Amino acid sequence: MPVYPYIVFNGNCREAVEFYAAVFETEKTKILTFGEVPPDPDYPILEDAKDLVIHTSLNIKGSKVMFSDALPGADYSPGNNISLTVVSSNLDDILYLYNRLKEGGSVDMELQETFWSKYYASLRDKFGVLWQLNYEESI
Repeated sequence: MPVYPYIVFNGNCREAVEFYAAVFETEKTKILTFGEVPPDPDYPILEDAKDLVIHTSLNIKGSKVMFSDALPGADYSPGNNISLTVVSSNLDDILYLYNRLKEGGSVDMELQETFWSKYYASLRDKFGVLWQLNYEESI
């Protein structure tokens, strides 16, 4: 079960990913923007956010590193913009980690179905480390 670093940028994710791809001489992957995701009437995407990156990744020296932009107005500051992401095809692992990591911490997004995953959660453990848990049927 791999753990991936996830780095959030303040509107310049595309530029950063292109820079890292050149520096590490790695192939760029698809960049998914906020404007490309299925609309949710409860959380409309503002026009100025539609071209921002919601998700992309690079293979850097054998490690998958994931990236996105913060939405305008989101709490962003360099230093708290990195999370660790666990991706597993074992739902029991995801449930176990979710229940253990939230002990004494805080949940940003409850374990739930999203358009990209049947089970996804975002939470901070009791030490302030941000974790993302993502169930993927086939890894």
